[in-house]
Parts: sequence; C-alpha cells; structure tokens
Amino acid sequence: MVRSALIAVFMAGTALSGQALAQEIKIGLSGPFTGGSSSMGVSMRDGVKLAVSEINKAGGVLGKQLKLIERDDEAKNELGVQIAQELINKEQVVATLGFINTGVAQAAQRFYQEAEIPVLNNVATGSILTKQWPDQKVNYVFRTAANDTIQSSMIAEEAVKRQGFKKPAILADATNYGQLGREDLTNALAKYDLKPVAVEKFNIGDTDMTAQVLKAKEAGADVILTYAIGPELAQIANSMAKLGWKVPMIGSWTLSMASFIDTSGANGDGAMMPQTFIEAPTTEKRKAFIEAYHKAYGGDRMPSPVSAAQGYDSAYLLAAAITQAKSTDGKKIKEALENLQTKIEGVVTVYDKPYSATDHEAISYNIPVFGLVKGGRVVPAHPEDVAGDKAVRVKPKS
Repeated sequence: MVRSALIAVFMAGTALSGQALAQEIKIGLSGPFTGGSSSMGVSMRDGVKLAVSEINKAGGVLGKQLKLIERDDEAKNELGVQIAQELINKEQVVATLGFINTGVAQAAQRFYQEAEIPVLNNVATGSILTKQWPDQKVNYVFRTAANDTIQSSMIAEEAVKRQGFKKPAILADATNYGQLGREDLTNALAKYDLKPVAVEKFNIGDTDMTAQVLKAKEAGADVILTYAIGPELAQIANSMAKLGWKVPMIGSWTLSMASFIDTSGANGDGAMMPQTFIEAPTTEKRKAFIEAYHKAYGGDRMPSPVSAAQGYDSAYLLAAAITQAKSTDGKKIKEALENLQTKIEGVVTVYDKPYSATDHEAISYNIPVFGLVKGGRVVPAHPEDVAGDKAVRVKPKS
C-alpha cells in the first residue's frame, strides 16, 4: 500500500515536472565568457539576456518562457565542438545564439547544420561562416554581424580612398579570424591596385609587437591595418609608442573592445574601425537599450558595444521566427527566418525581411559606420555619417 502510494506521488511529480519543462523553450547561448575574448563574449551574453528578459516579461513566445542554456567556450575550437554537441543532444535546444570567434564557429556550426537546428551567429565575422556548405540545399546558419568581406572593403576604402594612404602594412593574429581577415583585406586592397608593404603575424598571448611594428616601419608603411581578436591589439599601439613612431591604425571592429582601449590607453587614441553600433543614444531605441543595459549590469561603458547590440537583436529575431513558425521545429524556424513577416526595430538597424533562402546575412555593406577611439570611448569617426536620417541604416531590399 505504502509502496503504491509512493509510486503514485513519484508519477505525479514526474508529470508536473514534464508540464513545467513544456512551458520553457530552450535556447543555447555559447561564447567565450572568460579569457582574452571575454569582453566580447560577456557583452554578447548580456545583450542576449537583456532581450530574453524583456521577451519573457512580455509573455514569452508561444505562451512559453525562453530559457537560455549558457556555455563558456573559452574561445577554444575543441570546447566549442563539445558544447555544440551537448546543447543539441543533451539539452535539446531549439536554436543557439552566439559564437564570438571565427575558428570556434567554423568548427562547431556543422553539428547544428547536421541536426537541422538554426544558429544565429551574432558576433563571429569570418566571411565563410554562412557559406560553409555550398553543396547543400539548406543552410541553418544565420548572422547578425558585419562579415569580413564587408569590413575589409570598408577598411580599404577608408585607408586608401578617404584618407589617401599608399603604403599600408597588415598586422594580423594567427587565428582563423586573423588569417581569413588578412586574406580578405589583401583582396580589398588589390581593388585599389595596392599591395601591403609588410604583412606580419602574431600569436594569441604575445605581449610585445616591437618586431612586427619595426618591420612595418622599415618598409615605409604610412598606415597600420589590423585583423585580430584579443588584447594583443593594444600591444601594437604600445609598441609604436615605444618606437616613437606614430601612424594611423585602422582595423576590424575589435579595436572597439575594452581590452584594446584600456590596455593601450592614450596610445590607442585615434584608432578606427567599422561599427554596427556605437554606444550613443542616437535613436530612442538605442537610448532605451543603453539605459537598460547599464541598469542591469552596471558601469558606464559596455566592454564591447557591438557584441551587446548584435546579441540583443539576435534574440528578438529568433523570437519573431519562432512566433511566426508557431513551432519549435528547427526546419520551420529556419523557414520563418528566411521569410520574416514581422519588421523588427533593433538596436543596430530595423530588420525588414533581413534574410532569404539564399542570403543569411542580416547586415549589408551600407549599415556599419566608422568608429574612433577617443578618450577611452568609441565615438563616430565621421559624425556626418550618423546624422539625421543616416542614424539608422537599413539593408536594401533584394
């Protein structure tokens, strides 16, 4: 009798547990929350969490609460692979938001592709990431960041066309991100019939760039172009100061990170980089986002504003797709993303059918603007680029 009663209680508890689980929609959240890339990872995570909190307070999605399953990939490819398999097989997420590092994304995304589960890559910018499987008819990888083809073209245009430099040197780290970016940047310079006068590589963890900077100086470089993901960027600016040599520094969006700005100090002032979002209240949406972010997480400056904004927007895009699909089935979510009927007012831009079956890039060439490091913050490099109706740049309709 007692045993039967205990079984009945256990079965009732199991049923209740199942009902509770049914009220949640699991979303993976993967990025480097510790280590050299953590300023990007933590900002992205916090942007996603802020959006999910707002969505849940408004009633959730399909009458259910979104539940984030967070995992720290430490910017390690092999750990990113393990996390992807865990999120898919053990946690059974319906989609994943994240990826900061191109190498991690490149290694891990294939598991989502095989499982037919969407990934919204919201920071990693390697151009290949949304085109890893050209021989496959369907693609489950989407992006809300400006890819390296866009960034390298912008860097070359700024350096050569807008500022008139003729002897660029490229300094890139040894990661997939750095080397793929270096290749994109070399191709972008070739469109102006230019070759870099020096191409130098460095490793993650290097604390002195004197040798690389000296080679660029001896080659007669009049501008340093960078592609790197970590605090090593600051050592380029510091090594130039050490040598008493000052030329402009223009690079990919990562020059806006706190790890560069804080470590380089005054040596980093003047560095320029493409930005999808600059932490300034240029619209009511951005003002509300900035205020909500600092209320939730403190401080007066986001460690990586671009990462936070793109993470925030990616959560709203995913929520809209699940709502439209009326399902948590991966294939239906993918199809909804490719034909979103709801216009989403994001922090970066207004998303109006940002994706299609053949285009999984939400950010087009016209959206980013150039940021400039000044006094420990990133400000618009060219204020006229964000004035008036240029404050919000929208992807052209295809």
